[in-house]
Amino acid sequence: MTQRLNATQRRTYRTRNKLRQVNIERNAVREVRPRLSIHRSGRQIYAQIIDDVKGQTVAAASSLDKELKLKKGYDIGAAEQVGKLVAERAKKAGVNKVQFDRGSFLYHGRVKALAEGARAAGLEF
Repeated sequence: MTQRLNATQRRTYRTRNKLRQVNIERNAVREVRPRLSIHRSGRQIYAQIIDDVKGQTVAAASSLDKELKLKKGYDIGAAEQVGKLVAERAKKAGVNKVQFDRGSFLYHGRVKALAEGARAAGLEF
């Protein structure tokens, strides 16, 4: 069990370190983007846009939201709808460009569907 946790932590740190390096490069030109962070459980998927400078969540959405009216939150269609919803909420908050933080999850399946749904709704990353 500890080997699996360590591998998960390594993937998370590797992803976040790459995001920090991009932010350092962009900071030279004064463009620091908020982070679209996702979490995928066995039954649900969650997404939130975090402004790391202020330390606040700008917008959030999950497969549990009442306005989506999903029968099940663990399929690719639900993930795509969550991506569209978080993008709409981000645009209302004035955020158009973000960094995609997949954490320790592979860019495949529901994670990819959420990203494509957010892109289809107009979010740039």
